[in-house]
Amino acid sequence: MSDTTTFAPAQTRSNAWLRLSLWVVLFVFAIWFLLPAYVVVGTSLKDLAEIRGGSLLALPHELNFTAWSHAWSKACIGVTCEGLEPYFWNSVIMAIPSVVLSTLLGALTGYALTKWKFRGANIVFALILFGCFVPFQVVILPMAQTLGLIGITNTVYGLILVHTVYGLAFTTLFFRNYYVSIPDELVRAATIDGAGFFTIFRRIILPLSPPIIVVSVIWQFTQIWNDFLFGASFTTGGAQPITVAMNNLVNTTTGVKQYNVDMAAALITAAPTLLVYIAAGRYFVRGLTAGSVKG
Repeated sequence: MSDTTTFAPAQTRSNAWLRLSLWVVLFVFAIWFLLPAYVVVGTSLKDLAEIRGGSLLALPHELNFTAWSHAWSKACIGVTCEGLEPYFWNSVIMAIPSVVLSTLLGALTGYALTKWKFRGANIVFALILFGCFVPFQVVILPMAQTLGLIGITNTVYGLILVHTVYGLAFTTLFFRNYYVSIPDELVRAATIDGAGFFTIFRRIILPLSPPIIVVSVIWQFTQIWNDFLFGASFTTGGAQPITVAMNNLVNTTTGVKQYNVDMAAALITAAPTLLVYIAAGRYFVRGLTAGSVKG
């Protein structure tokens, strides 16, 4: 009895030290990971004199949002002096329809491949899945030719088409793997009652789909908003998305290098995806694992 009593406190102390060590390690890694973000935010709130004369890690003497104002509305990009504002709205106009269209089409395709199987469905899915592994660079030339034939080159609408088509492979994969877990009996019963393809999709499948819709929206919005290659390849001037405009701003020297404006521009560009993850990030993993086990 005494040996057991002696062993229990020792084991408790050992577990406590183990947990403390784990928390210390996690804290160190968190500081290391967040340090660049701290530097970016701090630099964006300083004036140039404070940036040059002070420490990189020092807090701003006072909050100065002038750099944010310049990045948003007065920063010089190329030969014209205009801020990120019009390019920000270009990205909004580009991202929202692309996310909605690719998610809806991916849901319909995944639904058809799982609940309305036809001859060659697995081959069709394999070909769509292959699109997930096609590098961006491979599709630039044929996509540019397609946009030229349609007559929407160098427009935001062209970027909407590009991102919708390119994202369809990923959204189809998400929805197909999720819909496999939905019992086929639900579709059969609805078919016997006279429901058609779209009625079943609207009244049965979609109400069961919010977890995977969240996954698709987060994935697509992040990929589309952060894209640089398609925006730089298919648009110029006023039709460019914010990522291209930010790159032009940072790499355009019009005298003294304004590091605070560059940092503010980077934060403005990254803010929408950050907000999306803060608002719905916890549902991302849940949605990915929701269809992992077939019901």
